Amino acid sequence: MIRVNQIKIKIDLERAFSKEEVRGKLEKHICKALRIDRGQIENLEIIRRSIDARKKPEIYEVYMVDVKLKGLDEGKVLKKCKDKNVSAVSPVVYEFPYKCDGVSKGKRPVIIGAGPAGLFCGYELAKNGFKPLILERGADVDKRTEIVEHFWETGELDERTNVQFGEGGAGTFSDGKLNTMVKDKDGRGRAALKIFVENGAPEDILYDAKPHIGTDILRNVVKNMRNKIIEWGGEVRFESLVSEINIDENSQITSVKVVDLNSGNAENIECSEVVLAIGHSARDTFYMLSDKKVDMKPKPFAVGFRVEHPQTLINLSQYGVESPKALPAAPYKLTATTDEGRGVYSFCMCPGGFVVNASSENGRLAVNGMSYSKRDGKNANSAIIITVDPKDFGSEDVLSGVEFQRRLEEKAYEIGGGKIPVEYYGDFRKAIRPDLEGNKSDNLVADKSNTSNMRGQYAFANVHEILPKDLNEAFVEGMEKFGRMIKGYNSEGALVSGVESRTSSPVRINRDESGESINVKGLFPCGEGAGYAGGIMSAAMDGMKVAEFVAAKMI
Repeated sequence: MIRVNQIKIKIDLERAFSKEEVRGKLEKHICKALRIDRGQIENLEIIRRSIDARKKPEIYEVYMVDVKLKGLDEGKVLKKCKDKNVSAVSPVVYEFPYKCDGVSKGKRPVIIGAGPAGLFCGYELAKNGFKPLILERGADVDKRTEIVEHFWETGELDERTNVQFGEGGAGTFSDGKLNTMVKDKDGRGRAALKIFVENGAPEDILYDAKPHIGTDILRNVVKNMRNKIIEWGGEVRFESLVSEINIDENSQITSVKVVDLNSGNAENIECSEVVLAIGHSARDTFYMLSDKKVDMKPKPFAVGFRVEHPQTLINLSQYGVESPKALPAAPYKLTATTDEGRGVYSFCMCPGGFVVNASSENGRLAVNGMSYSKRDGKNANSAIIITVDPKDFGSEDVLSGVEFQRRLEEKAYEIGGGKIPVEYYGDFRKAIRPDLEGNKSDNLVADKSNTSNMRGQYAFANVHEILPKDLNEAFVEGMEKFGRMIKGYNSEGALVSGVESRTSSPVRINRDESGESINVKGLFPCGEGAGYAGGIMSAAMDGMKVAEFVAAKMI
């Protein structure tokens, strides 16, 4: 296979090229680079597509393409080619290493949680004959969507099924980003993307540099994955809460206690392998595990606020034009370090998206970002968050991070009267750093004419009262620095809402090299809730990895 990199196609801002036009332009470049005819290209696969806007508004798509030739010795072709962007490549193809013919040493594996980690773990196990049982406290995605929509309209929270809990996990009501910083040396990442495509996601996620699905498509994808798991012999039970794990005197899991949340009936399910894919918001489960002395420790994470700007402002900064017809809504990524050494950065940026009420506990309020596949909302939003670690939590307890999150969420609920609290950045900054009020040269939207794009009820309130003083000051310092990176980012009219407290798990459930808990045999911590992932893709990849660990023990 031959890889051709850095193929640039200039974008026509007034119209998008068709797939046929793009392929024609790629073939023309490849033929010139390899000194071959088009008829000698047997297969062409796009591996990566990114946008180069460094010379905006002159913008390019940049492609990496793998080419298989017909009737030619690829080694000889490469030898004649003098292009530094052309090379030989042997793509890594992921294969699950174990098969089960229906006979294994233990009982069927149990997976707690049907978020990305649990679903992908269950998908690989079921596909390869291990017949897993997936237990999810929330509802299936169709019922879940109705419950969440009702919450956003009325404010009536269902603590069992919400934006955090239910089929697909917290990612179901998000932007559906599929990028990850995890290195893919084993091919799990590309395999995961192919599973998404096989279950209804668009093919361009296989090569987009910043792939996303959107909440509308993601809901169908997770449903299709669940149906495949069942077709292959697995079982999925919704509204089934694992309230306890039972461990014998040899520190081996023997069963899990499961409560049917509709009937209230409980049963013990015997098992020897349990995957703990609980998600970052399963606080009651964290406490149950702590009571059972499962080895875990507090973990640094980040907290902050959602910040909204008109999408046109972001497009203008990133592309040089406000409304390009041939380009998607522009994203951004921002990072800064305060004078005190705090990290401040954008997280889960949602072009053309919504701020959503993502609460899961009564009397507490958290927000998140969400986009539909078209990303055609009027506003861009992102979490602007500040790093925190155990010294900020006020306690040495293993679950001190959970209680730190809860205190912030209680304050957010209180000041918003149960609704998402919103404040103009100009008012926030004036309350925290009045000394900055004389410097407004970067403020493009000072009239506070912006309106929010939210799912869930909201109210204007003193958002600056939610975080401790030092974190508020770090937030403002970061915003002012970002205003020098994106003109108008620190405008008075930017909208700030909170609190963004569920960026990642507040604990890590320790596991050994075989994927098992340090001190409980048969317990496999997995995904974001266990502290081993940070988004849909990394959670999916960890789910696949843990499926390998479980299968290895069962064979």
